[in-house]
Amino acid sequence: MDDYLEKMITRYDDWIAQKKITHSSRVIPVNESLTPENVVLPTQQAQDILKQARVITLANCDCRQRYHHCDKPLEVCFILNDVGEKRAAQGRSRVISLDTALETLALINDAGLVHMSLYQPNHEVFAFCSCCECCCHDLQLVFKYGRHYLTQKSGYIARHDASDCTQCGICIDRCPFDARRLEARPDSDVLIYDPDRCYGCGLCVSTCPEQIIEMVKEGPDSSV
Repeated sequence: MDDYLEKMITRYDDWIAQKKITHSSRVIPVNESLTPENVVLPTQQAQDILKQARVITLANCDCRQRYHHCDKPLEVCFILNDVGEKRAAQGRSRVISLDTALETLALINDAGLVHMSLYQPNHEVFAFCSCCECCCHDLQLVFKYGRHYLTQKSGYIARHDASDCTQCGICIDRCPFDARRLEARPDSDVLIYDPDRCYGCGLCVSTCPEQIIEMVKEGPDSSV
């Protein structure tokens, strides 16, 4: 096991045992994936979090700097308000405008990164990262070591109308959680969706050419 990841597991498990946290992080769905009918808590939406912040600062991703497993954008971690001011004063982040922050979010979405917040129930979100499955320590713990309990899902799920699906496969490449795959059938390949694997990040929604995927509140009637 990676020594750094082993230390993270020990730290998280200790905090969970002491009931200091229930999860290490939570997935935030991308804002444009949410339909107008959905009522979404501000802490679940990256754009709304930024719009409500008093101070926004941007920092390099520690995980991507450590592992260098991909060439995804590096300056993608948002540190907000008092914590952001402190980090900026230390030279560990830089203060940016809301417009720059929203432009950065658009670039992050194009790169296929997942928004994840530090998880503290009943506390304001003071930081959130934009993560890839190959470098992020939390996602590595989920995928490589099966520690699914550490990262909480967004509370939403990506549902699509199978009758309108063209089986193009774009959503498969966009999904970092392997919730979608093409299955070979005698007539043609069929898109198979596993809602249990969906974390509700919304990345598939923003690139579906048919615009048939929507984010709905997770529940018994939310699957395809």
